[in-house]
Amino acid sequence: MNWHVIGVMSGTSLDGIDLVYVKIEREKSYSFEILETNTVNYSEKWKKTLFEAFNFSGEKLTKLNVDYGKFLGEVINEFMQENKLKNIDFIASHGHTIFHQPHLNYTLQIGSGAAISAVTNIKTICDFRVQDVALGGQGAPLVPIGDKFLFSEYTFCLNLGGFSNISFEKDDQRVAFDICPVNIVMNHYTRKIGLEYDDRGKMASKGVLNKELLDELNNLPFYKDEQPKSLGYEYIVETVLPMIDQYKLRLEDVLRTFVEHVAFQIANVVNISSDQNLGEKMLVTGGGAFNDFLIDRLRELAKVEVIIPDKEIIDFKEAVVFALLGVLKDQNEVNCLKSVTGAKKDHSSGIVFNV
Repeated sequence: MNWHVIGVMSGTSLDGIDLVYVKIEREKSYSFEILETNTVNYSEKWKKTLFEAFNFSGEKLTKLNVDYGKFLGEVINEFMQENKLKNIDFIASHGHTIFHQPHLNYTLQIGSGAAISAVTNIKTICDFRVQDVALGGQGAPLVPIGDKFLFSEYTFCLNLGGFSNISFEKDDQRVAFDICPVNIVMNHYTRKIGLEYDDRGKMASKGVLNKELLDELNNLPFYKDEQPKSLGYEYIVETVLPMIDQYKLRLEDVLRTFVEHVAFQIANVVNISSDQNLGEKMLVTGGGAFNDFLIDRLRELAKVEVIIPDKEIIDFKEAVVFALLGVLKDQNEVNCLKSVTGAKKDHSSGIVFNV
């Protein structure tokens, strides 16, 4: 069997909408072939709106959910037209996360699936997190089912996006969790000087490590919490940024210290979880994989082989995995693992909008 799916992903770091047209096949196991890709950058207006949506009223947020869904539908239509796509079984859309408070039993990813389906006239599957949270899970991370089915040759699969998350097999089941913030913090500081990100980590590499701040970051209570666990934007605003800002450091020093914090936390997880046999490999994807300085620090601290795949996998792995989540939902097969999220049971998550 095979499916042709458009996977759509928007990350918390607001670096754009990733679109992938992918063929997913199932024989003995699942495999994929990326056929077309594109990343659509947000306009300044959309960036501002999505960034501020955290503080919107319920009415304004309800309207934004529909407006953003229509916008995604238009972006998808353009993607289909540019690439002359005809054979599409459905769209699988992650949406854009505004709230993620699983301990309070709610999460919100905007981008109305009804609007996407109406604009594109194609079946749309979305809202992959809400059912898991209702079942007592974290609603995140969801990518590990894709790691298990599509990237099983790696011992660890690490994503360096707005947050870092990791997945691996432990005691014959998949486990996964958020490790620490990454780009959501570093990009916050580079934007203060008009840069979207620290290109290749060049600014961080010139900074001075602040040991006191590093120790305070590494001692955040989150790192002692039991798994499963996940992070949201609220935690950054309320806890991480105020901690950094009280030091009043130069931008380069903030970035240098935070890179060290990220590398330390990831290496700590990997080194504890690895039996450190020769040949253990860690696949690294997400925007942070382009941060050469961060990868250098990670290679220095982690006792596994760090693998950076080709750019297409780095950029579009999450969109491919959400396409797979859509396939699994479409077949009413498990796409959320209780061993990953802490939900009461494995389940098939997502909401389907048929045309």
